[in-house]
Amino acid sequence: MAALKSALDNAQTGQPRMVMLVGEAGIGKTSTAKEFTKFAAAQGSKVLWGRCYESIGMPPYWPWVQAIRSYVRDSDPELLRSVMGAGAGDIAEIVPEVMERLSGLEPSPRLDNPEQARVRLFDSITNFLERASRLQPLVLVLDNLHWADQPTLLLLEFLAQEFSNGQILVLGTYRDEEISAEHPLTRVLSELTKTPNFQRLPLKGLSLEDVGELITLMSGVTPPRDLVETVFTRTQGNLLFVTEVVRLLVQDSELPLDDRHRTADSDFGIPDGVREAISGRLVRLSDACNQALTTASVIGREFSLGQLERVHAGETDESLLELMEEGLNSRVIEEIPHAVGRYQFTHVMVQETLASTLSATRRSRMHGEIGRALESLYADDLASHAAELADHFSRSDAVLADEKFVGYSLMAGERSLAGHACEDAVGHFERGLVARRIDLSGTEAAADEEAAALLFGLARAKSTTGVVQQVTEAFTALSRAFEYYAEVGDVALAVATAEFPIAPPPNRISGVGMLARALTLVPADSIEAGRLLSRYGGILGAANGDYEGAQVALGQAISISRREGDVPLEVQALTYSADVNWQYRHWQKSIDSGLRAIELATGNENSFFEVLSRWCIAGSLLHIGELDAARVHVSALRELAERRSTSRILATWCFIPICTLFCLEGDWESAREYSDRGLEFSPLAQQLLATRVISEHESGESAQKEVYLERLIDAMRRRPELVGRTSMATTTVARATAATDRLALAESAAIANLSDPSVTPLFAMHAHAALGLMAVQRGDKTAASKHYSYLLGQRGTMLWAVTSVDRLLGLLSRCMGKTDQGVQHFEDALKFCGKAGFRPETAWVCHDYANMLLARDGKEDGGKAIVLLNESLAISTELGMLPLMKSSSEILERTESQTVEKPLFPNGLTQREVEVLRIVASGKTSAEIATDLVLSRRTVERHISNIYSKTGSGNRAEATAFAFTHGLMLSP
Repeated sequence: MAALKSALDNAQTGQPRMVMLVGEAGIGKTSTAKEFTKFAAAQGSKVLWGRCYESIGMPPYWPWVQAIRSYVRDSDPELLRSVMGAGAGDIAEIVPEVMERLSGLEPSPRLDNPEQARVRLFDSITNFLERASRLQPLVLVLDNLHWADQPTLLLLEFLAQEFSNGQILVLGTYRDEEISAEHPLTRVLSELTKTPNFQRLPLKGLSLEDVGELITLMSGVTPPRDLVETVFTRTQGNLLFVTEVVRLLVQDSELPLDDRHRTADSDFGIPDGVREAISGRLVRLSDACNQALTTASVIGREFSLGQLERVHAGETDESLLELMEEGLNSRVIEEIPHAVGRYQFTHVMVQETLASTLSATRRSRMHGEIGRALESLYADDLASHAAELADHFSRSDAVLADEKFVGYSLMAGERSLAGHACEDAVGHFERGLVARRIDLSGTEAAADEEAAALLFGLARAKSTTGVVQQVTEAFTALSRAFEYYAEVGDVALAVATAEFPIAPPPNRISGVGMLARALTLVPADSIEAGRLLSRYGGILGAANGDYEGAQVALGQAISISRREGDVPLEVQALTYSADVNWQYRHWQKSIDSGLRAIELATGNENSFFEVLSRWCIAGSLLHIGELDAARVHVSALRELAERRSTSRILATWCFIPICTLFCLEGDWESAREYSDRGLEFSPLAQQLLATRVISEHESGESAQKEVYLERLIDAMRRRPELVGRTSMATTTVARATAATDRLALAESAAIANLSDPSVTPLFAMHAHAALGLMAVQRGDKTAASKHYSYLLGQRGTMLWAVTSVDRLLGLLSRCMGKTDQGVQHFEDALKFCGKAGFRPETAWVCHDYANMLLARDGKEDGGKAIVLLNESLAISTELGMLPLMKSSSEILERTESQTVEKPLFPNGLTQREVEVLRIVASGKTSAEIATDLVLSRRTVERHISNIYSKTGSGNRAEATAFAFTHGLMLSP
């Protein structure tokens, strides 16, 4: 209580707080919360309660609905309108009472993107609570969070992270023994613990002394020591157990007043379990009361007088009310504040004890009776109660139970989708399909309209969860629904399924047939055709290897969009165009299409298109070495990844170019940070694992490299169909390991990729690069020649953060024994990387180039190699590239010790220093020299300092004079 009061003090000074009361069932979490809220109300706070229940029949966000509903009912309409502001329409979607209280309230504009719609709802609720708490401090109690649905927990997490002002204390309760590592609350709690305003208060059992004091308070007598010990031993100090045991003893007059009233072997008649104690209290109720309450226990933890009236048709309203009074007096049930005619059991164990008196058969039949009675009660608004009705019929053995259950499951799923509770919707649709005996892993077309509706609903729900596997399953469900709609000629729903924007793109090859068939169902020049053509073109080019066909389809979609003035359609078509051109290595076309899509975007488009357009632009710019321009779009992707409206799967996409850019810059720590964040969303994301392997490999963290390399290999084995489509996995394995089994896996994946007739040029290039790296490792001249021929046309390209094509061509040339050819490729690589600013790759080019020169051993090769090794050493030292730094240092030391010839230049000047001196003498600046020689500016300035020292010069003029005096200037 002291900790709770302290949290309330902080909240009332504008520092929001969130506290969790944690402990086993019956330990006193809810009782503590009730006592505290009495204190908080006396201190001027407004208390809002929301409770979670075990039943799957509860609507999404139920505890939030309860809490907000009580605020709405107590508020003046004009004050409510002011406090809810522009978000009133959003909140009304889950709390219909808002619409009833605020006359003339318009529903919020519909958003096609479910993630954006949910974030808007969360933001509206957060702003409402913040504004309300400024008028009066709020205490929001969320009871039994171990039974909360996932949408409820996501809203709680959002509130905790976004609520920075206002006088609010959120008090939650949950049973820690029911929280497993896989429980949704576990992840949310791990996020909440990162916020500074979070506190967890575990509740333990009462001590022996506490038990004695409680017995005295409840009975009015001082109990004997051995009675206290017996009660403590039987109950382990659990507050509910102690309370029920003592109440039973008091009611039976078995509580000894002193030692004279007992014998030495008396056990005081204390039951072994709390259910026995509760049963002892229930048996004192009338048969009619027990019967009514038993029916109520099957209805649920909460129930209403109206529900009981429908089930107990023979009872009058007055007689039922008397029975409820009896239950209230015995403290078996309690009234729900501000809800006339609604009750709840004082503890879930009271409800469970009553329900356990029924046989399984009787309980099943009662569920059917209750379901039918509630159908009648809710006849005017079945959709709002669909989940509750589905729950009862799922437990019923009636002949029509399955049929009714499926219908209400479909209705509940649609209701959950409309309320932005996609996780709940998945459960409803899946349970409906299972009841219909439809194989969830099947691929056949839906059998009828109901099955198609369930599958389409499941696809829409799973596509927004952010789980990669569920996105794949979503597309399969979508295809099955489409097949039915196409077969029966339902054009509107066939088009709706075919064009539904699942992100990332689903099984694209399968999608071609679905879209082609959908196009035959609509007029050729219609808006519907434009939307289908846009998606069709994207899939044709990205998965079917049909670039020309893609261009035709996308061109038609753009033409329709411009004729009809449909900007979202044009944005969609341009984004798919950017993707297709990216796949075909038409870098500039990809950039132009993506930029145009961004320019036209209004902000209301599906976030998939915003992410994909930025992704294609950033990827294209990184491939062609435009690092500075790429930073702008990588920064935008970072913003998108942070945005709550961006799904988890799209956020994972965003992190790939971010991590790649940091690797290309040599910022290994940032690369690790963002790969960690992305891998939290998608632990098996192959491209993120690849960038992590590269960062660990370059910085010399061999143990960590092995960890992530093994995870990458595992991901490749688990999802082999994705290996050829990730472009970075195989080249990374080829670059980062010499292990035979790992190379064999990467090799087979690359070969399989090249044998696929629909492989795009982008992925073919990466496959050839991976096989080329392996050829270099093995010294296979034949293979090196084959992959050299293919890659020769890709010069001036960076393969993510793995290698530049020009460096790889140099390595392949050396493997083929063509070192003169290799020199030109390494020189090209130096120019490309120097211009782009790819410093880690520059260091590797210098290292590999030097090695090849030392192997060739020409007249000036040794001096040139030393210069290159010095540059490689300087960059690798600065960037912390330990393996490269060690290798360059060892080769340099060995080379310099073997160089005993007379220096070629006066005063001990090296060849590189003479090259720098010549350019100094021509009047160029340090920056210009760095560009000409493909060196860092710091390295140039170090060379100039050495020149001054060796020549005794004090400035550029004296150094220039030395160069002319000693004949170091080249003849014109």
